[in-house]
Amino acid sequence: MNRGQPVKTTNPSSAEMQTDTPKRILVIEDQELNRKVVRIVLQSKGYTVVEATDAVEAIASLEDAIPQLILMDIALPGQSGEELAGKIKANLAWVDIPIIALTAAAMSGDRERILKSGCDDYLSKPIDIKVLVERVETHLKRTEI
Repeated sequence: MNRGQPVKTTNPSSAEMQTDTPKRILVIEDQELNRKVVRIVLQSKGYTVVEATDAVEAIASLEDAIPQLILMDIALPGQSGEELAGKIKANLAWVDIPIIALTAAAMSGDRERILKSGCDDYLSKPIDIKVLVERVETHLKRTEI
């Protein structure tokens, strides 16, 4: 993996080609299998998926092109997802991008702490694919208003 360079994976749907507004989702996850599952699910729904494995790659991707949504693991190498969420929300160009945390942290208080860090939503691992798609669609609809 090229550190510092986001991995771009695209699969435009017919809906994206018709609307000229591709739904770009940045997936920040260090585990390859987790990224692959999320990528396959989102691409099957017609979304454009961009992947990053850590905060450095995520920031590079955000500077390259702003996504409509971010799915982010909280346990990232180097800088945690909580720290990264705070950094993203502190940037005026990125503050309105919804961030959905994907995490195995499911202890009492984890959800509140993660949401307080700047994440807009929270899904615990293992991820329920149906719930993931529903939450993604809900947050994307909110950004269209």
